[in-house]
Amino acid sequence: MSEERFGEFVLVRRHEEGHVAELALDRPKAMNAVSTEMARSVSAACAALAADREVRVVVLTSTHERAFCVGADLKERNSFTDADLHRQRPVTRGAYTDVLELPMPTVAAVHGFALGGGFELALSCDLIVADATAVVGLPEVSVGVIPGGGGTQLLPRRVGAARAAELIFTARRLEAPEARELGLVDHLVDAGRDREEALALAARIAGNSPVGLRAAKRALRLGQGLDLRAGLEVEDAAWRTVAFSGDRAEGVAAFNEKRKPQWPGE
Repeated sequence: MSEERFGEFVLVRRHEEGHVAELALDRPKAMNAVSTEMARSVSAACAALAADREVRVVVLTSTHERAFCVGADLKERNSFTDADLHRQRPVTRGAYTDVLELPMPTVAAVHGFALGGGFELALSCDLIVADATAVVGLPEVSVGVIPGGGGTQLLPRRVGAARAAELIFTARRLEAPEARELGLVDHLVDAGRDREEALALAARIAGNSPVGLRAAKRALRLGQGLDLRAGLEVEDAAWRTVAFSGDRAEGVAAFNEKRKPQWPGE
């Protein structure tokens, strides 16, 4: 396993055997609150991962024992002028967008607090594994703003418009069992096992064609919100990008030869 640091607060670990990379939030003194510097580092890490053809799955993790991420750094923002906040907006928005737009499947490993922007980082991933200690929510209206890292758009896509409205308008926090019951997270695991289980899920995903995984994610994302006919056109376009690929040829050959595929990734 190799490690690379992006700024002071973000660490990328590449698990070489399984084509899995971790994007680890590493600002323990602030429970991973998203400052301007941290947002820039998340974006830089995402750019490096997106360009790495060896990485098939990214797992978003936290090095803090009691928190995934508590959201925006309100201590930093308390010192901001309106002009400062205006300048910061594209930086912080870019961090959430860059996680959302990673071309390979992504899995969030959540424990402890995942609130506001912290939960939005998790929502930006394709799948969320949460342990029994997880507490999630979008409390932004309680401090005079709204979810600005994708929450108003991503949450209703998970749980429906009315349920998302109730959760956002009340600003309430949900503990892990209710979050799983309502669909805010996908897998609920024992305390302390979120990272391990997320990495295991990622390894299972990474055994599949990297070309197929990226195309499937593209079809899933681009097809959201379209009518069925338009969605099927999106799917067909994605299918055409893989149908004549080396991965498709290898997958068919490996199936017929009853062996494990050796994906060329192209």
